[in-house]
Amino acid sequence: MLDTGLALPALAALAFVVLTAFTVETALGFGATLITVALGSIFLPIDALLPAIVPLNLALSIWLTTRYWREVDAGFLFRRLLPLMLIGMPLGILAFRHADPALLRRLFGAFLVIVSAVEVVRMRKAPGTGLASISRPVEVAMLIAGGMVHGAFATGGPMAVYVVGRTIADKGRYRATLCLLWAILNTFLALVYLRGGELGASSLSVTAWLAPSCALGLWLGELAHHRVPAAAFRNMVFVGLALVGVVLVVRG
Repeated sequence: MLDTGLALPALAALAFVVLTAFTVETALGFGATLITVALGSIFLPIDALLPAIVPLNLALSIWLTTRYWREVDAGFLFRRLLPLMLIGMPLGILAFRHADPALLRRLFGAFLVIVSAVEVVRMRKAPGTGLASISRPVEVAMLIAGGMVHGAFATGGPMAVYVVGRTIADKGRYRATLCLLWAILNTFLALVYLRGGELGASSLSVTAWLAPSCALGLWLGELAHHRVPAAAFRNMVFVGLALVGVVLVVRG
Protein backbone atom coordinates (compact mmCIF):
# COMPACT_ATOMS: atom_id res chain seq x y z
CA MET A 1 0.00 0.00 0.00
CA LEU A 2 0.92 3.62 -0.42
CA ASP A 3 0.44 6.09 2.41
CA THR A 4 -2.95 6.92 0.86
CA GLY A 5 -4.19 3.51 2.04
CA LEU A 6 -4.95 2.45 -1.54
CA ALA A 7 -4.35 -1.27 -2.11
CA LEU A 8 -2.27 -2.58 -5.01
CA PRO A 9 -5.20 -3.94 -7.13
CA ALA A 10 -6.97 -0.58 -6.91
CA LEU A 11 -3.76 1.22 -7.85
CA ALA A 12 -3.33 -1.08 -10.85
CA ALA A 13 -6.91 -0.36 -11.99
CA LEU A 14 -6.36 3.37 -11.50
CA ALA A 15 -3.15 3.13 -13.54
CA PHE A 16 -5.13 1.60 -16.42
CA VAL A 17 -7.70 4.42 -16.21
CA VAL A 18 -4.86 6.96 -16.36
CA LEU A 19 -3.27 5.15 -19.33
CA THR A 20 -6.55 5.40 -21.24
CA ALA A 21 -7.17 8.99 -20.18
CA PHE A 22 -3.72 10.28 -21.11
CA THR A 23 -3.79 8.45 -24.44
CA VAL A 24 -7.01 10.31 -25.24
CA GLU A 25 -5.66 13.69 -24.13
CA THR A 26 -2.44 13.29 -26.12
CA ALA A 27 -4.41 12.37 -29.23
CA LEU A 28 -7.18 14.95 -28.91
CA GLY A 29 -5.87 17.73 -26.66
CA PHE A 30 -8.32 17.13 -23.82
CA GLY A 31 -9.86 14.40 -21.71
CA ALA A 32 -7.22 13.20 -19.25
CA THR A 33 -8.66 14.69 -16.08
CA LEU A 34 -12.25 14.24 -17.26
CA ILE A 35 -11.85 10.51 -17.76
CA THR A 36 -9.69 10.06 -14.68
CA VAL A 37 -12.16 11.89 -12.44
CA ALA A 38 -15.18 10.10 -13.91
CA LEU A 39 -13.68 6.61 -13.60
CA GLY A 40 -10.82 6.98 -11.14
CA SER A 41 -13.12 8.20 -8.37
CA ILE A 42 -14.25 4.57 -8.09
CA PHE A 43 -10.90 3.83 -6.47
CA LEU A 44 -9.86 7.09 -4.83
CA PRO A 45 -11.94 10.03 -3.52
CA ILE A 46 -11.88 13.07 -5.78
CA ASP A 47 -10.30 15.30 -3.15
CA ALA A 48 -7.35 12.88 -3.03
CA LEU A 49 -7.35 12.07 -6.75
CA LEU A 50 -7.13 15.58 -8.20
CA PRO A 51 -3.91 16.68 -6.42
CA ALA A 52 -2.27 13.48 -7.68
CA ILE A 53 -3.46 13.89 -11.28
CA VAL A 54 -2.94 17.63 -11.83
CA PRO A 55 0.92 17.39 -11.75
CA LEU A 56 0.78 14.62 -14.37
CA ASN A 57 -1.56 16.61 -16.58
CA LEU A 58 0.65 19.64 -16.15
CA ALA A 59 3.72 17.65 -17.21
CA LEU A 60 1.90 16.27 -20.26
CA SER A 61 0.66 19.72 -21.30
CA ILE A 62 4.12 21.27 -20.92
CA TRP A 63 5.70 18.46 -22.96
CA LEU A 64 3.22 18.77 -25.83
CA THR A 65 3.30 22.59 -25.77
CA THR A 66 7.11 22.59 -25.90
CA ARG A 67 7.11 20.18 -28.81
CA TYR A 68 4.33 21.85 -30.83
CA TRP A 69 4.54 25.48 -29.71
CA ARG A 70 4.64 26.71 -33.31
CA GLU A 71 1.08 25.44 -33.77
CA VAL A 72 -0.37 27.36 -30.80
CA ASP A 73 -2.91 30.05 -31.75
CA ALA A 74 -1.52 32.50 -29.20
CA GLY A 75 -3.77 35.40 -30.16
CA PHE A 76 -6.94 33.37 -29.73
CA LEU A 77 -5.65 31.82 -26.50
CA PHE A 78 -4.52 34.97 -24.71
CA ARG A 79 -7.22 37.34 -25.98
CA ARG A 80 -10.33 35.17 -25.88
CA LEU A 81 -9.81 31.96 -23.90
CA LEU A 82 -7.50 32.43 -20.94
CA PRO A 83 -8.78 35.71 -19.40
CA LEU A 84 -12.37 34.47 -19.14
CA MET A 85 -11.42 31.07 -17.74
CA LEU A 86 -9.20 32.73 -15.13
CA ILE A 87 -12.22 34.77 -14.02
CA GLY A 88 -14.20 31.60 -13.41
CA MET A 89 -11.52 29.51 -11.70
CA PRO A 90 -11.59 31.13 -8.23
CA LEU A 91 -15.38 30.84 -8.19
CA GLY A 92 -15.07 27.13 -8.99
CA ILE A 93 -12.55 26.57 -6.20
CA LEU A 94 -14.97 28.16 -3.73
CA ALA A 95 -17.95 26.22 -5.13
CA PHE A 96 -16.15 22.89 -4.75
CA ARG A 97 -15.54 23.58 -1.08
CA HIS A 98 -19.10 24.68 -0.27
CA ALA A 99 -21.51 23.07 -2.78
CA ASP A 100 -22.66 19.45 -3.10
CA PRO A 101 -20.01 17.82 -5.34
CA ALA A 102 -22.40 15.07 -6.53
CA LEU A 103 -24.93 17.63 -7.74
CA LEU A 104 -22.25 19.66 -9.52
CA ARG A 105 -20.91 16.56 -11.28
CA ARG A 106 -24.39 15.49 -12.43
CA LEU A 107 -25.17 18.93 -13.82
CA PHE A 108 -21.80 18.98 -15.54
CA GLY A 109 -22.38 15.53 -17.03
CA ALA A 110 -25.84 16.50 -18.29
CA PHE A 111 -24.35 19.53 -20.03
CA LEU A 112 -21.77 17.31 -21.75
CA VAL A 113 -24.39 14.87 -23.01
CA ILE A 114 -26.68 17.57 -24.41
CA VAL A 115 -23.96 19.65 -26.08
CA SER A 116 -22.17 16.63 -27.53
CA ALA A 117 -25.33 14.99 -28.85
CA VAL A 118 -26.38 18.20 -30.63
CA GLU A 119 -22.93 18.59 -32.19
CA VAL A 120 -22.57 14.97 -33.33
CA VAL A 121 -26.04 15.02 -34.93
CA ARG A 122 -25.25 18.31 -36.67
CA MET A 123 -21.96 17.03 -38.08
CA ARG A 124 -23.52 13.83 -39.35
CA LYS A 125 -26.36 15.71 -41.06
CA ALA A 126 -23.95 18.11 -42.74
CA PRO A 127 -20.54 16.41 -42.97
CA GLY A 128 -17.63 18.47 -44.21
CA THR A 129 -19.30 21.82 -43.63
CA GLY A 130 -17.08 22.79 -40.71
CA LEU A 131 -18.14 24.01 -37.31
CA ALA A 132 -20.85 26.61 -36.83
CA SER A 133 -19.80 29.77 -35.01
CA ILE A 134 -21.33 30.87 -31.72
CA SER A 135 -22.14 34.36 -30.53
CA ARG A 136 -19.68 36.24 -28.35
CA PRO A 137 -22.05 36.40 -25.33
CA VAL A 138 -22.51 32.62 -25.44
CA GLU A 139 -18.76 32.15 -25.81
CA VAL A 140 -18.08 34.41 -22.81
CA ALA A 141 -20.61 32.56 -20.64
CA MET A 142 -19.24 29.16 -21.61
CA LEU A 143 -15.63 30.10 -20.93
CA ILE A 144 -16.36 31.61 -17.52
CA ALA A 145 -18.37 28.48 -16.70
CA GLY A 146 -15.46 26.38 -17.97
CA GLY A 147 -13.11 28.22 -15.63
CA MET A 148 -15.46 27.54 -12.73
CA VAL A 149 -15.63 23.83 -13.52
CA HIS A 150 -11.86 23.69 -13.92
CA GLY A 151 -11.43 25.31 -10.53
CA ALA A 152 -13.81 22.80 -8.96
CA PHE A 153 -12.75 19.57 -10.69
CA ALA A 154 -9.74 20.47 -12.91
CA THR A 155 -12.00 19.39 -15.78
CA GLY A 156 -13.26 22.59 -17.38
CA GLY A 157 -12.22 21.26 -20.77
CA PRO A 158 -15.62 20.60 -22.33
CA MET A 159 -16.60 24.26 -22.38
CA ALA A 160 -13.22 25.31 -23.78
CA VAL A 161 -13.25 22.37 -26.19
CA TYR A 162 -16.68 23.42 -27.44
CA VAL A 163 -15.52 27.01 -28.07
CA VAL A 164 -12.14 26.09 -29.56
CA GLY A 165 -13.72 23.38 -31.72
CA ARG A 166 -15.92 26.01 -33.35
CA THR A 167 -12.99 28.32 -34.03
CA ILE A 168 -9.99 26.12 -34.92
CA ALA A 169 -10.55 23.39 -37.50
CA ASP A 170 -6.95 22.16 -37.83
CA LYS A 171 -6.44 19.39 -35.29
CA GLY A 172 -2.76 20.22 -34.71
CA ARG A 173 -3.47 23.89 -33.85
CA TYR A 174 -6.52 22.77 -31.87
CA ARG A 175 -4.48 20.39 -29.70
CA ALA A 176 -1.49 22.70 -29.21
CA THR A 177 -3.69 25.64 -28.19
CA LEU A 178 -5.61 23.55 -25.68
CA CYS A 179 -2.39 22.08 -24.24
CA LEU A 180 -0.95 25.51 -23.50
CA LEU A 181 -4.27 26.52 -21.93
CA TRP A 182 -4.16 23.46 -19.62
CA ALA A 183 -0.51 24.11 -18.77
CA ILE A 184 -1.33 27.63 -17.57
CA LEU A 185 -4.52 26.73 -15.69
CA ASN A 186 -3.03 23.65 -14.04
CA THR A 187 0.04 25.59 -12.92
CA PHE A 188 -2.31 27.90 -11.08
CA LEU A 189 -4.32 24.98 -9.71
CA ALA A 190 -1.21 23.10 -8.53
CA LEU A 191 -0.11 26.21 -6.60
CA VAL A 192 -3.57 26.39 -4.98
CA TYR A 193 -3.32 22.71 -3.97
CA LEU A 194 0.20 23.22 -2.66
CA ARG A 195 -0.80 26.20 -0.57
CA GLY A 196 -3.88 24.41 0.76
CA GLY A 197 -1.92 21.31 1.72
CA GLU A 198 -3.70 18.96 -0.70
CA LEU A 199 -0.54 18.52 -2.75
CA GLY A 200 2.08 16.83 -0.57
CA ALA A 201 3.90 13.57 0.08
CA SER A 202 0.71 11.46 0.03
CA SER A 203 -0.57 12.79 -3.31
CA LEU A 204 2.88 12.75 -4.88
CA SER A 205 3.30 9.06 -4.01
CA VAL A 206 0.21 8.35 -6.13
CA THR A 207 1.56 10.67 -8.84
CA ALA A 208 4.81 8.69 -8.94
CA TRP A 209 2.91 5.38 -9.22
CA LEU A 210 0.84 6.69 -12.13
CA ALA A 211 3.71 8.40 -14.01
CA PRO A 212 4.57 5.32 -16.17
CA SER A 213 0.94 5.13 -17.33
CA CYS A 214 1.09 8.80 -18.28
CA ALA A 215 4.31 8.24 -20.26
CA LEU A 216 2.87 5.24 -22.12
CA GLY A 217 -0.32 7.18 -22.81
CA LEU A 218 1.77 9.98 -24.31
CA TRP A 219 3.43 7.55 -26.72
CA LEU A 220 0.16 5.85 -27.73
CA GLY A 221 -1.66 9.17 -28.06
CA GLU A 222 0.99 10.59 -30.37
CA LEU A 223 0.57 7.59 -32.65
CA ALA A 224 -3.19 8.07 -32.69
CA HIS A 225 -3.01 11.83 -33.25
CA HIS A 226 -1.00 11.51 -36.46
CA ARG A 227 -3.20 8.74 -37.88
CA VAL A 228 -6.73 10.05 -37.27
CA PRO A 229 -8.33 12.09 -40.14
CA ALA A 230 -9.72 15.53 -39.27
CA ALA A 231 -13.41 14.58 -39.74
CA ALA A 232 -13.06 11.49 -37.58
CA PHE A 233 -11.13 13.59 -35.07
CA ARG A 234 -14.03 16.03 -34.63
CA ASN A 235 -16.50 13.18 -34.19
CA MET A 236 -14.24 11.51 -31.65
CA VAL A 237 -14.05 14.74 -29.65
CA PHE A 238 -17.79 15.06 -29.18
CA VAL A 239 -18.58 11.36 -28.88
CA GLY A 240 -15.91 11.18 -26.16
CA LEU A 241 -17.48 14.12 -24.34
CA ALA A 242 -20.92 12.48 -24.46
CA LEU A 243 -19.62 9.20 -23.04
CA VAL A 244 -17.87 10.92 -20.16
CA GLY A 245 -20.99 13.00 -19.53
CA VAL A 246 -23.09 9.83 -19.18
CA VAL A 247 -20.61 8.44 -16.66
CA LEU A 248 -20.75 11.66 -14.62
CA VAL A 249 -24.56 11.72 -14.60
CA VAL A 250 -24.81 8.07 -13.54
CA ARG A 251 -22.08 8.17 -10.90
CA GLY A 252 -22.78 11.66 -9.58
